[in-house]
Amino acid sequence: MKNPDLHTPKVSISGASGGKESKQASPEPPKTGQRQNRSPVGSSSPKPVADESGRFDKKQRKRARRRKAGKNNGTEAVLSGAQGVSPSAQSNSAGSDKATGHRSTRGENSSANGSQNGELKNGARNGQKSGKKLSNRRRRSRRKKQQDNPATLQNTASAPVQQNQTAKNGHATAQTAHKHHHRPVQAKTDHSSHNTAEHRTAQAAQPRPYEPPLYAALDLGTNNCRLLIATPSRPGQFRVVDSFSRIVRLGEGFGTSGRLSDQAMNRAIEALKVCRDKLESKNIRRRRLIATEACRSASNGPEFLQRVREEAGLELEIVDRQTEASLAVSGCGTLVNRETDALVLFDIGGGSSEIALIDVTCRRSSRLAEHITAWTSLPVGVVTLAEKFGGRDVTPENYAEMVAYVAGLLNDFSERHKLGDLAQSTHFHLLGTSGTVTTLAGIHLGLERYDRRRVDGMWMGAQDVTDMTTKLLSWDFKTRVANPCIGADRADLVLAGCAILDAIRQIWPSERLLVADRGLREGILTELMSRDGAWRHRRPHQAKETYMKNGSGRDTQTKGRQSI
Repeated sequence: MKNPDLHTPKVSISGASGGKESKQASPEPPKTGQRQNRSPVGSSSPKPVADESGRFDKKQRKRARRRKAGKNNGTEAVLSGAQGVSPSAQSNSAGSDKATGHRSTRGENSSANGSQNGELKNGARNGQKSGKKLSNRRRRSRRKKQQDNPATLQNTASAPVQQNQTAKNGHATAQTAHKHHHRPVQAKTDHSSHNTAEHRTAQAAQPRPYEPPLYAALDLGTNNCRLLIATPSRPGQFRVVDSFSRIVRLGEGFGTSGRLSDQAMNRAIEALKVCRDKLESKNIRRRRLIATEACRSASNGPEFLQRVREEAGLELEIVDRQTEASLAVSGCGTLVNRETDALVLFDIGGGSSEIALIDVTCRRSSRLAEHITAWTSLPVGVVTLAEKFGGRDVTPENYAEMVAYVAGLLNDFSERHKLGDLAQSTHFHLLGTSGTVTTLAGIHLGLERYDRRRVDGMWMGAQDVTDMTTKLLSWDFKTRVANPCIGADRADLVLAGCAILDAIRQIWPSERLLVADRGLREGILTELMSRDGAWRHRRPHQAKETYMKNGSGRDTQTKGRQSI
């Protein structure tokens, strides 16, 4: 007699083709806390039971594999039996086990309704997935993808409508699966649109990026009309945003008649209209528009300024000679290094020439204009001097007469020797800021095209200046016009400027000349930014980032130099 404790309950199998399986009895109830043997979803067969040796027979292992396959594809079998399956296939599926029903379903999927059943399968799978509860992390991820790609959201929202049309005449099970798939997507769509509105509101509430202020300076001289628009960068310096320069020769004929000609005024007004358009196209915080010697000394200067107001819409300010000299010095402050003890700065203009004596031995200030010890403004420039002595065909004799005339004007400057012994030291030099010295520097470098970056801040020796002047005297008018650093606009003025430079060198001899391609405009911008506190209240990291991003801008300070 067998031991009842080792007895294995018998299992009876019904169905000729391996159909449903059921347990007859259990010798004892299951222990407390253990789950009963339950049939998997979509299958009524029990779990396989091991024999006395603890091993499963072949039939049980085969049924287990079939049951496992039926569990994975149970939903597909139900849907395939609900849509377009013949009655014979349904009866075979009802009288067979899970594997047989699955094979019948796959056979029907290969028929004419295969594409329709395939869409229902995908819908059922998506319905099962959407029925699960999504984690917050996955929900945020899907929401972010929908915000980045709105087309995906539209496609997702339109997919349930297509599936609803496909399963319109289907089984209730398929409709139920479709409803479970449709509702979460619709809810997600509404939530996503609401979240997009919140995202736009949050973007609107964010502060706007830092925009550096813009400052503008206009200089209408006797020969040129120049505009400069810049934004502050590092302390004491700025980055050029836009600029304009045109030779208008406003002082043409002024030396003989004392009046501005109609042709000259028309040229100047046309250039000022271009400057007006540039100013109106940008948000300028501060600006200063000045006029110098031609408008200051001409008898019809006020009439010209009234025409400028009416036709160009600009209000020009006539500055005196002292202000003009101070602005010229302020524009060159960043070029002076710390080894300098004294210098003579000169600005050779079209109708006047400003000269300032600067002593920086006692104290060092960020504003070079505060170190001016004496200054003068000569009532002569390249335009007036060329009209007086001739500038087209210049002979050595004519050139000597021009130098002597300017030297006589300098001898009337009583404070010309105020620098004393500092003018004889090795830490003394000249600083020229005008078209004359920049032209000489370009010819000295042999430039095929004038390049401000190479000229501004370069040094020339006394012998280099003498050699360039001698070369220009040997050229005729056509040769001067053909030179790219001179051109037709300056060919009749460059030798007059050299004569003024030689007269200055006779009074203050120096072995070094510092060339500056800057002047009144840079001085005006420096004064405006300093008074406005642009460098004191600026945002350092944002100003630096803006300066680095804009590769087209340039800084007014030569690399490697330190301002005083």
